[in-house]
Amino acid sequence: MTRQLKQGSGWRLGWDADAPQFKALVGSDEWAIELTEAELDDFCRLIVQLDQTMAQMAQELMEEERVCLEVESDRIWLEAEGYPQAYQLHLIVLTGRGAEGVWSEQAVPLLVQAVQMLKVF
Repeated sequence: MTRQLKQGSGWRLGWDADAPQFKALVGSDEWAIELTEAELDDFCRLIVQLDQTMAQMAQELMEEERVCLEVESDRIWLEAEGYPQAYQLHLIVLTGRGAEGVWSEQAVPLLVQAVQMLKVF
């Protein structure tokens, strides 16, 4: 299967291996951004890295403490903001298209799961 679309409440994640340039789609119910394969690879790597770091932060913070973490590559910038167990995710594409989007704290856990199953990175 070369084309996939996974979606849930507040998130969408797609892959089309046959597309000429923009092989991936990330988005929410209100917005979507097409990504190149390299951008998607960075997005997948960075979102997993952020999620793991947020989980580790849970052991260091008091229950009522919020945190803001940023990670980036030369293509993608991501920010997690909120509590380690419930945070929103902000994306900016840095490769000249001026695209950005935000996922709610309810959408992030399922988006992270979908990213890990979409393709091997």
